[in-house]
Amino acid sequence: MPRPAHDHRTREAPRPTPGVLLLSALFVGAGALHFVTPRPFDSVVPAWVPFPARTATLLSGAAEVLGGLGLLHPATRPAARWGLLALLLAVFPANVNMAQHPQQFGLPGWALWARLPLQPLLMWAVWRAGRRGAASR
Repeated sequence: MPRPAHDHRTREAPRPTPGVLLLSALFVGAGALHFVTPRPFDSVVPAWVPFPARTATLLSGAAEVLGGLGLLHPATRPAARWGLLALLLAVFPANVNMAQHPQQFGLPGWALWARLPLQPLLMWAVWRAGRRGAASR
């Protein structure tokens, strides 16, 4: 009889799928960039955010790193899912702000508008990856 993906007798957690590993790496890498090169992230924080741009950059970077790492273990995966979904919702206005003012960022406006629909796809990937049993499938 085959063993279940998570056998409590061996205390081994199921291994994350390649998709979960990729998503985790994406968030950890992007979050780390907020600390290594914060200026580009500071520049996209909308003026109406109630605290300094650098604070927003560091908080969102920390949330990305923690969320990405949280996806790696089934015990933390559901919390990481909700945290990353909240983060993606919170940063969406900054992405819209970039699309509305492409000249400030030196990027083509069409590209900034075209990436906005990718946010729901990323949220869907986080939703699926954040399920407790999303590993070993």
